Amino acid sequence: MTGLEDDDDGSSDFAAVAYREEDYWDVDLLPVALTEDLKGLLHALRQQPSISGAIGLVAIGDDFFIVARVYGRDDVSLFLSDVTASVDWPVARQVLEYLDIDVPEDEDLDQVLPAGDLSILADLGLDEMELGALAGDLDLYPDEVLASISERLGFQQAFQRALDAMG
Repeated sequence: MTGLEDDDDGSSDFAAVAYREEDYWDVDLLPVALTEDLKGLLHALRQQPSISGAIGLVAIGDDFFIVARVYGRDDVSLFLSDVTASVDWPVARQVLEYLDIDVPEDEDLDQVLPAGDLSILADLGLDEMELGALAGDLDLYPDEVLASISERLGFQQAFQRALDAMG
């Protein structure tokens, strides 16, 4: 893991927003409650002005991650690293509902498959194949994948500072 320690309840869930002002990226932590509330997450992202859209990065324990990108009020892109997470996690179900994708049946739970917009970060330098490969790497924890994404997009230091602030 990227240095995150589990909280007393065993959870290392977090939500962060990355945004660019002029030529500099910044990353702020969002309330941990937004790891369970897609509507609230999107609302928080809409509040952050950015020249390239606000990017939400959500890690849920060692299970899955979500990337959300909001431009203005109505332009929203979502990526869920594992559709099977929707069976156990309400926020993953909320993502699938937003994307109008059915929750998988029991017989579909044998492999990890991403859902949503694989090109969500392509204009920033992370293409579909790379995001798909990161999502499918079962040796990486969600926070490690998000750290890798932050490195590829050029805001790793700001991302790590935000995570370090978690304690």
